[in-house]
Amino acid sequence: MGFNDDIIAEFRANDGKVGGNFEGAPLLLLHHKGIKSGKDYVAPLVYLESDGKRYIFGSYAGADFDPQWFKNVKAEPSTTIEIGAETVPVTVTEVTGADRDRIFAAQVEVMPGFADYEKKTSRVIPVVELVPA
Repeated sequence: MGFNDDIIAEFRANDGKVGGNFEGAPLLLLHHKGIKSGKDYVAPLVYLESDGKRYIFGSYAGADFDPQWFKNVKAEPSTTIEIGAETVPVTVTEVTGADRDRIFAAQVEVMPGFADYEKKTSRVIPVVELVPA
């Protein structure tokens, strides 16, 4: 099993709680379908809950390209997330402009490492809202 597989198994065994690097962090599992392969994937992601909304970030630890999950959900925005012990249908909507900047800044406030990701790359790190379907 790979790194993500271990996190996913731990998440599911403990109603969304994990240890290690993600201990205490708000974590969810994003389901997405491969654009080319059509294969189903699951990505464990940190999220921000703000004003009753949930956001995820395509930081990819500051890589110079967007993570594959982001490309996949842009192509197929109707999906599900696992949060705690619940599975929730959502529609993925990219947040842009001043709203994106405000939400990303809020994420940096609670998890300062996101500022480091932003410094590592010239791309704008995508911010995505998870709208309950």
